[in-house]
Parts: sequence; C-alpha cells; structure tokens
Amino acid sequence: MLQSLKRFFSKEESSNNIEQSDSLNILCGIMLEAANTDGVVSQEEVDKISSILIDIFKEKPVEVENTIVQSLKNVNEPKSLHFYTSKINKKFSEQEKLLLIETLWEIILADGKIHDFESNLIRRLAGLLYVSDVNCGNAKRKAINKIKEGKFNDIHS
Repeated sequence: MLQSLKRFFSKEESSNNIEQSDSLNILCGIMLEAANTDGVVSQEEVDKISSILIDIFKEKPVEVENTIVQSLKNVNEPKSLHFYTSKINKKFSEQEKLLLIETLWEIILADGKIHDFESNLIRRLAGLLYVSDVNCGNAKRKAINKIKEGKFNDIHS
C-alpha cells in the first residue's frame, strides 16, 4: 500500500513537471515567434524573453536558458499560432493571457522598433486568445510606460 502511494505521488509530481515544462515551451515558443516576426531575433529580445520567463512567470533560470537555446534552433520551423493559442486557451486564465500580451509587447519593443508585422501578430494573437482590443491596447500602453519609466531599454516608436 505504501509503495503504491509513493508511485502515485511520484507520477503526480512527474506529471506536474511535464505540465510546467510544456507551459515553458509554449511561452518561450510564442515569445520567440513574436520576436522573430521582423525576421531577426536580437540578443535584446532574447534577454527580454529570459527575464520575463524568470521574473514574471517564475520559471527556473537553468530551464529557461535550456528552453530558449532549444527553441532558437527551431525558430524558423513553421508552427501555426493556433498551435500555441489552443494550448494557452486551455491552460491560462484571463489575467495570465493579458500578462502574456503585455510581455509580448515588451519583447517586441525590446529592439526599439514596432514593425507592422509585429503589431499585426499581436492583434491576431489577441483575437485567438479572446483578448479584447481595449485590453490589448492597455497592455501595449503598460509595456510602453514600463519602458518610459526606465524599467527596460529605451524605445523609439
């Protein structure tokens, strides 16, 4: 009986680790997708993704670094936004989705420019994540304000 309980909790812990790893892969993948929309993933954008995953989404630094390295190898592999957003819609609350949109704006703004493709990507993502235009605009404003307050690199938009 004791052994079966140990196995059960071991499986449950393993399942939680897989779920966390899956969430990290999803977040990293969609953030790199946003960073790559202009065709280039800059070091500033990679640094921003790393700090967001660690500081805001509370992921472990070593796991973040490994996931980013692995995801960068696959950055040009075609994955539809639906691949990411369907998983996000199943796992994330409305607040988490808003936080994700805000952090995606921060990543896009990390290189100092907003390209048309990047803002189009955010609009499409917001629609697929059922985030209203108003909330998406508010998320962009928050990201810009953080930058203006000096919390992140200066931008020119």
